[in-house]
Amino acid sequence: MSLSANLAARLQELHGRTAETPLFNPVFQLGLELSRQLESGALGLDDIAALVAELECDGLMARAARLERLVAPVDPDANAARLDSLADAPDFATFAARWRQPLAHVVFTAHPTFLLSRAQAAAVAEAASSGDISTATACTAPHARDAITLDSEHDDAMAALARAHAARDAINARLLCAARARWPLHWRTLAPLPLRFAHWVGYDMDGRTDISWNTSLRYRLAEKAARLAAYAAQLEQAAPDVALRLARASAYAAAMSARFGADLSDPAALSDAANTLTADHPDKLTSLAGVIAELEAQAASADDATAEALLVAAAAMRADGLGMGWIHFRVNSSQLQNAIRRRIDPTGKLDLASQAALMRMRELLAEAKPLRANFAALAIENSTAVRQFLAMAQIIRHIDGDAPIRMLVAECEQPTTVLAALYFARLFGIADKVDVSPLFETESALEHGGRFLDALLAEPAYREYAQRRGRVSVQTGFSDAGRFVGQIPAALAIERLQGRLAEAMAANGLSDVAALIFNTHGESMGRGAHPSSFADRLEWPLSPWARRRFVRSGIRLEPEVSFQGGDGYLFFGTPDLALATLTRFMELAPAQTDPDAPTDPFYRRTDLSLDFYRAIRRQQQGHLASATYSRAVTAFGLGLLNDTGSRKSRRQSDLAADRQMSLRQIRAIPHNAVLQQLGYPINVIAGFGSAAEGNYEEMAALLRASARGRQLVRLVRAANALASIKTVAAYGELFNSAYWASRPYRGDEAQISDACLALAEYLTKDDRTGVFRRLASRLRVDALKLHRLLALIPDEAPLDGREQTRRELGILQALRLALFQHMFLRAVSVPAFSRANDIAREDVLEMVFTLRVDEALAQLRRAFPVSFPGIEDFTVSEPTDYPDDAATGYEAIHRDFIEPIESANALALRITTAIANVFGAHG
Repeated sequence: MSLSANLAARLQELHGRTAETPLFNPVFQLGLELSRQLESGALGLDDIAALVAELECDGLMARAARLERLVAPVDPDANAARLDSLADAPDFATFAARWRQPLAHVVFTAHPTFLLSRAQAAAVAEAASSGDISTATACTAPHARDAITLDSEHDDAMAALARAHAARDAINARLLCAARARWPLHWRTLAPLPLRFAHWVGYDMDGRTDISWNTSLRYRLAEKAARLAAYAAQLEQAAPDVALRLARASAYAAAMSARFGADLSDPAALSDAANTLTADHPDKLTSLAGVIAELEAQAASADDATAEALLVAAAAMRADGLGMGWIHFRVNSSQLQNAIRRRIDPTGKLDLASQAALMRMRELLAEAKPLRANFAALAIENSTAVRQFLAMAQIIRHIDGDAPIRMLVAECEQPTTVLAALYFARLFGIADKVDVSPLFETESALEHGGRFLDALLAEPAYREYAQRRGRVSVQTGFSDAGRFVGQIPAALAIERLQGRLAEAMAANGLSDVAALIFNTHGESMGRGAHPSSFADRLEWPLSPWARRRFVRSGIRLEPEVSFQGGDGYLFFGTPDLALATLTRFMELAPAQTDPDAPTDPFYRRTDLSLDFYRAIRRQQQGHLASATYSRAVTAFGLGLLNDTGSRKSRRQSDLAADRQMSLRQIRAIPHNAVLQQLGYPINVIAGFGSAAEGNYEEMAALLRASARGRQLVRLVRAANALASIKTVAAYGELFNSAYWASRPYRGDEAQISDACLALAEYLTKDDRTGVFRRLASRLRVDALKLHRLLALIPDEAPLDGREQTRRELGILQALRLALFQHMFLRAVSVPAFSRANDIAREDVLEMVFTLRVDEALAQLRRAFPVSFPGIEDFTVSEPTDYPDDAATGYEAIHRDFIEPIESANALALRITTAIANVFGAHG
């Protein structure tokens, strides 16, 4: 029997002992047993590395199986048949009308979820595509992590987009083929546009200072060059003359991208690059309208095969323009407010949330006259928000004049902020090409968002703008919303907000424009990705109830969904996966719904559902406000997590700040990731059981009868299947002074007795054991109520291998507990060293306890150097007897302490990846 099998059997045996005493913790006990073997030498770090590799492989296979399950079928022939089944229509006009408007916008974001290396991601995607998910397919890549940069994120996004383009081309070809078979006289006029793509990698400035305006320009020109090259290759046979022109335009754009990738800090260099880009040039293509018309004209008289190739290319151009997709810039509302304040309130005395500020903003909008602006104006502008508008103006004028640009405004809670964005768009002459989109994700925004929308859409200037653009654009965020109020209350609050948008549009005479709703969510349960099916994934952020509110008001929906970072790009990891993913969009048609469907009882019985929502929200808010919850989540800092993106996960802090870290200091992704690593997705599960207390039977009956209710239950059950309160409690015991004092008590671990005593003494004042115990107690009470509720609701889709998965997670957690104990014991055994750079030995210990291991090791290497000149490096004539044998170096300290800590930490971070793969996503 393998070591992992032995551990699984032992963990099951230990679970049986909980019947003897409810306080017994099998996860911590297994961790202790592994720790004893490690400290005695019976088990080495190499042995643990082999076991971690085996469990790592299990995680990768689980990840591939989950991916395949969500998008199945993956086989291209099966998806071709599914697409053919969607081509039925009574006449060509109906068919054409259905496919000329996108069913969804798909956005590739740069969120820091690049958990897997490129090689691992490729292996997982290939395994999911092949149908052969095994060690031979999913586990072929080394575990070494990649260095993640903004450029690497952009490259990965472009690769995913390229596969999405090819899949959509295949879909369009299928639609054209179906139309040709049924309507041979009309099919060439179809102009399909079933899906639209966008991304914001390199354009999202919210929370970042490392993306300059020339970074965005460089990327946008590179994207233009890549897309033109793809168009040229696509048309090489069908329209060689057009292909040649596009190839020349691609080369020109690539040359311009190189210029803007150079050092432009010298005004002369910037002037040269700017003058070259803005000058007339035969290959400076800024619109594809003429090319599209040319291709469609040729298709009208070409043979069927050539016409199809021409029309597929024209459809891609119509969808994407001169880029890999539409682009989204993003700024924070505070940046916009700082920019507009200089114009409406230079003295800084006006409250921008006041009616006086709103009236002044109306006047400013009415007075706005377009100003010319060049690259010099862009270069000297010191306002982040204004720089964004200036950069957009240059893109629209000199790179792509067709594709609109989204301006996402984070933390936008005042209509004045949106009007400020509209003002700057008018000021620089691009209001007809920019869609300003407020983001609703904070607790305040969700609570007051309905009134915000009523006020914004009542503004005449905004209504006129929306009519001209043909859409009202909003964004909702499930990550931060799920962090602040819990994922289930967040989804229900966002759903209500979407309904309020439909009401506000209808009330303000905007039923004739589209509602573009960008629902941003991650790939994990805690950040809005429902794990049960692709149908649940699409319905969770934009429910049938919300869709019907728009359809019944005659408002066309443009739903937009995100695939975030490396985790999201997996859905487009191979051509077959990309086609399968987009085919699911075609089948599920998130822009459409049945307006005559009966009302779901969840929305009819608001006497129950509203109280249920409020009770869950109260419990989630209670956790977020609790010092116990905050201390537990931040007990290890962010050291439990790998670096998964180029964006920082938290603000920098010193050690004192680290000990008092607030949840506000870390972002939603690492917050959710830490919950996964601690073993309990609190922001999904907590409160669901307690909310039904005193009314279990009636609440269970409602959830059983309601499609939305059953969806809620599926989410909670999926999270609960991976949850372990014993694991949460086990991490607190690492800081239990009594545990360390008692561990060598019987004298059978004499080799670590001094280290255990030192740890026991150091931890006497540590609060983390009590914190974790209190949190575990609260979770246990709530979990008992959850089990009581779920017992009354049939499990619609029991998970295969549930207990095996739970055992694997238990082993991974126990292994990490043993590794942490190894690190603690080694750290406390390091010889004393002198204080330097305001860092003492106690600070290094605290760095290890909060898993700032790299920093701790850097300090230890400073204190105990081994790289310095040796006596043999000198050619001194005078003899010396020193150093003698007693004057040994620090090699032993590195061997016995520093290197083991480093190796154990590396293994612990590999376990982090394996656990995240079992959960299905990072954060």
